[in-house]
Amino acid sequence: MRWRKMTGLLLLCVMLVTVAACGSKEAAPSGENSSSNTENSRDGDNAALKDIKVVLDWTPNTNHTGLYAAVDQGFYKAEGLNVEIVQPGAGGADTMVASNEVPFGVSYQESVTQARTQGVPLVSIAAVIQHNTSGFAAPVDRNIKSPKDFQGKTYGGWGSPVEEAVMQSIMEGEGADVSKVKNISMGDADFFTAVKRDIDFAWIFYAWTGIEAELRGEPIDMLYVKDYSEALDYYTPVLVTNEKTIQNDPELVKAFLKATSEGYQYAIEHPEEAANILIKAVPDLDKDLVLASQKWLSPKYQDDAPRWGEQKQEVWQNYTDWMFSKKLLDEQVDVSKAYTNEFLPQ
Repeated sequence: MRWRKMTGLLLLCVMLVTVAACGSKEAAPSGENSSSNTENSRDGDNAALKDIKVVLDWTPNTNHTGLYAAVDQGFYKAEGLNVEIVQPGAGGADTMVASNEVPFGVSYQESVTQARTQGVPLVSIAAVIQHNTSGFAAPVDRNIKSPKDFQGKTYGGWGSPVEEAVMQSIMEGEGADVSKVKNISMGDADFFTAVKRDIDFAWIFYAWTGIEAELRGEPIDMLYVKDYSEALDYYTPVLVTNEKTIQNDPELVKAFLKATSEGYQYAIEHPEEAANILIKAVPDLDKDLVLASQKWLSPKYQDDAPRWGEQKQEVWQNYTDWMFSKKLLDEQVDVSKAYTNEFLPQ
């Protein structure tokens, strides 16, 4: 599973134009590229359900299992919702949510923070995973055991300023120089192709690419960024909505999160069954990878939090301060407006 390929500035420019043009637009009908799982449109008593969409950040994977479980197990239906899970359009999930094209989506703390500095009304309403499971990975034969070992190596990325900033942060702690790292674009190549071709290491989510490496029998060294800086233990991914939805239909947000929380709780308690739900919904996925990934990730959804989805102000503040210090933000952000726990079930 690769991180998004767009830079923050490009994304925000698209978002701002779309918000200005579409800020008052109601939810759009299903698009031709909407690949989804949808509940029956009516319950057993023939009472109409409210049709809504939730847009993913990327292709379906185990970050999203709770959403699919909530559909499959009827948790959304019990809250009066007919939920369609769709993949992002050309503008990305954040743009679709910010412009009110869809009410809910999957995003990242980084994207929400950048959006808030530009007046884009995204709000994080739940942390999908409590701790950052991403980091820099390399085949073991590259002998990258610490950030200092990045020196003299080739990094494959997608060209976002945050990549070098993170590398710099964790390398400086060991007296290493980020300017001694060669950066190239991975393009459309996956991690396994790229490390055999022209790179030494890349940024991955262990729950997907790391687990795939295990299944392939291609061992990697994994350096989790959270292990080198408290500020880098941020929420990724998160569920987002926009300020208009919160203001105009708070009961919808509450109902959506109640059912979604039940979906992730189901995945926590029943990883194998949840994996099979995702495989059934998206049969093109590798079954062995989904199952192994789900078993690894399910305990990490809630982890040490008092409930699934809970977000801490210090996590938001620490990462925002770090982004500002690295000139990834033009101004500081009021983090109390960037996220909320208000709609999570008690």
